[in-house]
Amino acid sequence: MNEEDRCAGCGKGGDDLKKCAACKQVKYCSVDCQKSHRSNHKKFCKKQAAILHDEVLFKQPDMEDCSICCLPISIGVTNASYHACCGKTVCEGCMYTVSKENAKENMARSAINQAPLPLCCPFCREPKDVNSNEKLRRVKHRMEMKDPDGFATMGWYYHSGFHGLTADKKKAFELWSKASDLGSVEGSNHVANAYGEGRGVQPDIKKAFSYWEKAAIGGDNSSRHNLAAYEENERGNVQRALKHLMISASGGYNESLLTIREFYQNGRISKEDYESTLRAHKATLDQIWSEQRTEAAAFNERNFNWDGTPAQE
Repeated sequence: MNEEDRCAGCGKGGDDLKKCAACKQVKYCSVDCQKSHRSNHKKFCKKQAAILHDEVLFKQPDMEDCSICCLPISIGVTNASYHACCGKTVCEGCMYTVSKENAKENMARSAINQAPLPLCCPFCREPKDVNSNEKLRRVKHRMEMKDPDGFATMGWYYHSGFHGLTADKKKAFELWSKASDLGSVEGSNHVANAYGEGRGVQPDIKKAFSYWEKAAIGGDNSSRHNLAAYEENERGNVQRALKHLMISASGGYNESLLTIREFYQNGRISKEDYESTLRAHKATLDQIWSEQRTEAAAFNERNFNWDGTPAQE
């Protein structure tokens, strides 16, 4: 019997041994054996767990697809919206196309004195322009279904005081924490920023760092960019900062690419790494590009602020 098939504490073999949850390298037959072996195992376990964590952290994350056009959505690069009516995420290109077609149809209906048609969700066809009570009902329904993005959305409503809710940063933080626990990348990013800025919770940069890591693993480019800044400015770890920047820049995130360019101009990154990052950045932008998304981005930039409110004339 191999050593890996024996309890690291007492040497007992068997098929019911449990792996150490942190390092995944040794097995134990009982909690008592694990505790008694802790002093011998602690140093190796910590080192191996860090290696395993970095393997996950520094892997280029997959992108989710728009539920309509099926083109990739790069978080922090592609504008997309969550629809509480069906729980789907739709890119701004598809939503803009539906809105434009709806406006065209209603112009034709107006010319013959017919009532306008409501703007509908492009996935489930439920009306989008509903009152605040209906919007809250839809999000609460998604929360009842344990939809992580439902909790993240309600957290934003409380944070900003939308739809008749009283602005409550603490309540928003609680909802984002629940969203993060359920797997929401957006929720993890909001929790990290709340800890970093002290919104609804006591500032705690270590916890912010932990949630930025969680969001970055899920594909959030802005969170990974924040990790890079923290590694460089607070820890002095330029190499880890560069790894983060190269991943987020390769994900299409322009701020990271600009920082990479500064690193190259200052001789802090090789020409080969810089050029490979440029190619990866362009490849991602090509992958997520569509004529509809470009047109939508231009329209939204002219007509809306960053938070979705109408721009002032």
